[in-house]
Amino acid sequence: MTDIPIRRALLSVSDKTGVVDLAKALAARDVELVSTGGTAKALREAGLEVRDVSDLTGFPEMMDGRVKTLHPMIHGGLLAVRDDAGHAASMAEHGIGGIDLVVVNLYPFEATVAKGEDRATIIENIDIGGPSMVRSAAKNHAYVAIVTDPADYALVEPGTTTLDDRKRLAAKAYAATAVYDGAIAQWFAFADQGERFPDTLPLTLKRAGDELRYGENPHQAAAFYAATGPATRGIGQARQVQGKALSYNNLNDADAALELVAEFRDAEPTVVIVKHANPCGVATASTLAEAYDAAFACDTVSAFGGIIALNRRLDAATAQAIVGIFTEVVVAPDADEDAIALFAAKKNLRLLLTGDLPDPARGGIAAKSIAGGWLVQSRDNGCPGDLKVVTRRQPTDQELDDCRFAWTVAKHVKSNAIVYAKDGSTAGIGAGQMNRLESARIAAWKAKDAAAKAGWDAPRTIGSAVASDAFFPFADGLLAAIEAGATAVIQPGGSIRDEAVIAAADDAGLAMIFTGMRHFRH
Repeated sequence: MTDIPIRRALLSVSDKTGVVDLAKALAARDVELVSTGGTAKALREAGLEVRDVSDLTGFPEMMDGRVKTLHPMIHGGLLAVRDDAGHAASMAEHGIGGIDLVVVNLYPFEATVAKGEDRATIIENIDIGGPSMVRSAAKNHAYVAIVTDPADYALVEPGTTTLDDRKRLAAKAYAATAVYDGAIAQWFAFADQGERFPDTLPLTLKRAGDELRYGENPHQAAAFYAATGPATRGIGQARQVQGKALSYNNLNDADAALELVAEFRDAEPTVVIVKHANPCGVATASTLAEAYDAAFACDTVSAFGGIIALNRRLDAATAQAIVGIFTEVVVAPDADEDAIALFAAKKNLRLLLTGDLPDPARGGIAAKSIAGGWLVQSRDNGCPGDLKVVTRRQPTDQELDDCRFAWTVAKHVKSNAIVYAKDGSTAGIGAGQMNRLESARIAAWKAKDAAAKAGWDAPRTIGSAVASDAFFPFADGLLAAIEAGATAVIQPGGSIRDEAVIAAADDAGLAMIFTGMRHFRH
């Protein structure tokens, strides 16, 4: 059979959204309603006739509701192959009636964890009977429909289900239990047992919206999966106010911009401009508009078609500056109505509001697929402790501030990374080169180009601080920075040639700081 009439339905839901309307529609088609606990109470209060599960099984709900549906009268009715003579004989012998529809959503485990409840409460919110019924019904989808999402209630309201619908519902049901079990396994491993890398790592992801138009390139298919469970603020949780659908590259670049601007969540107004997942301009100033101008000046060419992230509520003055060139996406905690109105005239400009910025010190893992497996590591939330001055000259207060600023930006630049900064803004950024010398040269060249375009007398690398995401293996990269006009350097240290690099800095009168920590970003 392909179309199955619904004669008996078992409804037991934690989220009762729409369940009364569904039950009324089924009852109007003479479907027998069977239910448990709070769901049965809600249906009766709506004037519906409901049969208790305990009446069906002959056993009362017991052990604080832990045991109520785990019974052959339930699972026999779900798992019986209707046209199998042996199954039919067993049903007749034991008085087991078929169940044609199961409507279940599970105890709110993730919401309970998110609320910070104690361990005992969290354990009590691990559903047992629900997943068991879901799996039984889904296995026997040739005869039984399983609904786990209120959005699918309309499929079963007519009182008959098709095989194609039952297949889709079964697939969705198994995905729901997989995500549910994955969330529980993650909580046990990470929160309860404190494991860093458990033997089995369940990754539970739920697609957010439709498939993306394409991936990094038009010939690649793509989709975005938002993390389930107690989620931190991020691109996956942002509200899109306007603009066309986000692409794979938009999402990737917006994430890079948000992660960097989050480093400045407690700083003065800060603007980050990103292109191809690398910052091309970052600045902190007394207003967002001033910060945008300074960040934009660092690389006016790369900023075209870029992604902008702000650490403050977007205001009209900054919005006015941003719409001066083509921008793909703007990410901000919030936006003024005047700013939103200015953006409304740019129908292709996407505005994402996060409501807050992620905590850069948060924990968690980062995963990357490779051929044949996954690489998993803890997030790069490292912050160096005591900075060590290794040269004869100490940095000035301004140089120290610029060193810290450049170091923070370098953490988010693809390695090999060199960042020049002066007075709270980037002067030149060299990203992703195969050797550190070339990154230093490229960053200096970009600073010269920016100065020429702005009509400045000299590039802003003159008197700047320079950050290197990893140690200088030779003095040549440092010498390039010295030639560019840098007066202070911040780097991890740790090379076998540190003494030669320090000597070169001393000879040039530079101040050099070792962090003892590197920030490769591949």
